[in-house]
Amino acid sequence: MSDTHGRVAELHSLRAAAVRGPSERATRAQRAKGKLTVRERIELLLDPGSFREVEQLRRHRATGFGLETKK
Repeated sequence: MSDTHGRVAELHSLRAAAVRGPSERATRAQRAKGKLTVRERIELLLDPGSFREVEQLRRHRATGFGLETKK
């Protein structure tokens, strides 16, 4: 049973990391360009509580231009 608790804790940690975004540096760079993050844009666009994210932990499979090395 403790393994299950560990796996659930790991899932919560992964979800929290997805919500935080790629890095604080990336967020600062986005804001330096005068842009909002994706989550900030969604919050402005939609009514509170009306958005349900699907496949939050999904990773892209793009290759080329160095994208295969990025999450």
